[in-house]
Amino acid sequence: MPNTTKAALEESLKRLLLKKPLDKITITDITTDCGISRMAFYYHFKDIYDLVEWSCLEDAKRALEIAAAGGHNCIMVGPPGTGKSMLAKRLPSILPQMSFEEELETTKIYSIAGELPAGVQLITRRPFRSPHHTVSAQGLTGGGQTPRPGEISLAHNGVLFMDEFPEFDRRAKEALRQPLEDGKVTIVRSAGTVSYPSAITVVAA
Repeated sequence: MPNTTKAALEESLKRLLLKKPLDKITITDITTDCGISRMAFYYHFKDIYDLVEWSCLEDAKRALEIAAAGGHNCIMVGPPGTGKSMLAKRLPSILPQMSFEEELETTKIYSIAGELPAGVQLITRRPFRSPHHTVSAQGLTGGGQTPRPGEISLAHNGVLFMDEFPEFDRRAKEALRQPLEDGKVTIVRSAGTVSYPSAITVVAA
């Protein structure tokens, strides 16, 4: 079975370094060794942010650790350029690894939304969604003639980062209430009612 964890990438590089120098190792060598496609490689291993890389703002790091341990939402306040977005992107790195059931559930949501990356059969990384502050309430909750998941459900089992939080529309912010309380988003249309899960950690800044 293909291994798409960060540890698997490190082990693959160690094996390949025994055979050839680093400057001779290609992406094809790595994908072949890990047993994954090139598209899957770019999905699983690009933009991997780790909180261990951050060596300052210890109080903010501690707050994120508490949020991750207790499943709490949090808000970060500070002037632009102080690292709020950088810290938020690293929150998924300290969340527990997803169970197989969570991976299946997340993959189903992305498949329904048409956002399953090419070459990826199973989403194994916790989602990190960062919608622009101009997003509508429907963009957050989902909707359409055939109801599709919105940003809240696409962040299920992961993190929803709302940067420039005061700039979000009031209706968009109020749309968070039910999903956070009930752990699901319910979309009602004349054709029927659809519910999507929304077990998320919200980080606002």
